[in-house]
Amino acid sequence: MTTLPDKQSQEGKKVQVKKMFDSISHKYDFLNHFLTLGIDKNWRRKTIQVVKKNGRIEHLLDIATGTGDLAFEAIEQGIPNVTGLDLSPGMLEVAKEKSDKHNLNDKVEFIEGDSENLPFEDNTFDAVTVGYGVRNFEDMEKGIREILRVLKPNGRLVVLELSKPDRPPVKQLFNMYFNFILPTIGKIVSRSRNAYSYLPESVENFPYGHRFLEILHSCGFQNERLTPLLFGISTIYYAEKPDL
Repeated sequence: MTTLPDKQSQEGKKVQVKKMFDSISHKYDFLNHFLTLGIDKNWRRKTIQVVKKNGRIEHLLDIATGTGDLAFEAIEQGIPNVTGLDLSPGMLEVAKEKSDKHNLNDKVEFIEGDSENLPFEDNTFDAVTVGYGVRNFEDMEKGIREILRVLKPNGRLVVLELSKPDRPPVKQLFNMYFNFILPTIGKIVSRSRNAYSYLPESVENFPYGHRFLEILHSCGFQNERLTPLLFGISTIYYAEKPDL
């Protein structure tokens, strides 16, 4: 299975991920919905429901926002002020086009930025979401501590991320689809050799499940919990910043 390009020794993961997503930005939405049979929309809806469950959110930061689908879902569910941040200008261009098209520029702002060096003051946001982006962090713990810093006391972090089902036959079906079918279709449609072969390896290397909860706790979060989706193919993780 191919990982990020062989230039890994010359370029960090962050730079390569940025280039990769720039290259597929205008095919990204189609492939996301096609390759998940539209189930990703339901998962994003559930993610924002988790964000809102324990009280009103006035200002949400969506990290690794990509083309903005999770940010737009937050607006649709009544969160009045959303900031979307991403490394990839290509993905952000698509997000801004969608915002213009639906007249949402008064509710959402998209900015280019680094999840491990967030351009915000301490204690700024009521909640932070990351949809399918934590496994792309170059330094995961640094990124999580940055999220903790910009959250207000009692603020919520909700992460939606791919995981690996461990019960047969879902495990076998998932592995076949993820390692063979998905990269082939993704390569044909996106015309990117690396993007959809990188995906299975990034999922393989992600510390999903209770290991990720332990990382959240070690970085300073509390009240960590997880909710598996569709036999464990994706997982919603929830954690809170302590009331300092």
